Order: sequence, then structure tokens, then C-alpha cells
Amino acid sequence: PMVLDHIAKPRIADALLEPWSSQIRELALAPNLMCKLSGIVTEANWLEWTPSEVAPYIETAIEAFGPDRLMLGSDWPVCCLAADYSRVRSLVEPFLATLSATERAAIEGGNARNFYGLEAGAS
Repeated sequence: PMVLDHIAKPRIADALLEPWSSQIRELALAPNLMCKLSGIVTEANWLEWTPSEVAPYIETAIEAFGPDRLMLGSDWPVCCLAADYSRVRSLVEPFLATLSATERAAIEGGNARNFYGLEAGAS
């Protein structure tokens, strides 16, 4: 099994959904590949990005890999070049809100725990 970091670093600042979209869908055909939903804002224009600008990339990653093969990542502290952690986190929230509680929990930590062999923390 492998993890593809930062949704393969699409050229968001250049508004190039293609060929990235086709290529990420092709990569997602490999059942042993997981994808980290991270590094998004640093691929956009650091000073001027908007949620609507990055939305197609998040949507494509979710559609391609599905909730069972995605891991949420902040890319902190690198993300701070373009946004603080709370803004990065709020960026993905509308997409996670459309998922079931089980799917959301998988993306928000369950998939990473399983992949890396980590134990859930005490609550």
C-alpha cells in the first residue's frame, strides 16, 4: 500500500484542472493507493485563493478515491504560507458534511490509523 501526498499537487494557481483530473482518476484505479487530502491551499495562489477555486480539486479527489481511501491532512506548518489551520480545516468541511458519519470518521483519522497502524487516542 502507498499514500499519494497532497492530492498529487495539482496546478491550482494556474487553474489547470486537466490533465490532473484525468490523471488522478487513473491513479485511483490502483486499489492499493490511498490519497492524502492536503497541500491544497499551497498549490493555489497563496494570497488570493478562494474556496470556489479549490473546490473542483477536492471534489475530484473525493470522487476518485472515495471515503475509504482518503486521509485528511492539514499540511501544517507549510499551509501557513497561504492560510491558517482553521481556514484550511473549514475549506474541506462542506465536503465532509455531505458524507455519512462513518465515511467522515474514516477520512478524518480512521483511514490514517489503519494505514499507519496507529491506535486510537484515549478520549
